[in-house]
Amino acid sequence: MKEWPYRLEFQVRDYECDMQGVVNNAVYQNYLEHARHEYLKTLGLDFAEFTRQGINLVVVRAELDYKKSLSSGDSFCVELRVERVSPVRFAFLQQIRRLSDGALILSARIVGTALNRGGRPKLPPQIVAALESPCG
Repeated sequence: MKEWPYRLEFQVRDYECDMQGVVNNAVYQNYLEHARHEYLKTLGLDFAEFTRQGINLVVVRAELDYKKSLSSGDSFCVELRVERVSPVRFAFLQQIRRLSDGALILSARIVGTALNRGGRPKLPPQIVAALESPCG
């Protein structure tokens, strides 16, 4: 099993829970996305700057496997690594683990690409370099 080169810790807030007292399923995607954006920053890639340059990083596929639930106040981490899928696509492999017991809460595979100003898939050189780096 490959290592997870990036990890970001969170804590569940009350308003993220549904009537059953657990984190709403859609909220997990927010956790995953925030971790991806923070990870890109560690690679020197600025999501907002790409947007200003007319490069839109987009998700084209999201696969989420829910294993257990988080509840209000739970501390957890999102771990991730990235891999090249094709000349114009990359995948973030992510997992969420509860910190108190290490339980796997969710595993995900999020496939993305970059779209140029014309709406065509094209990975900018900075992303290609990041994907080929040892941390990618």
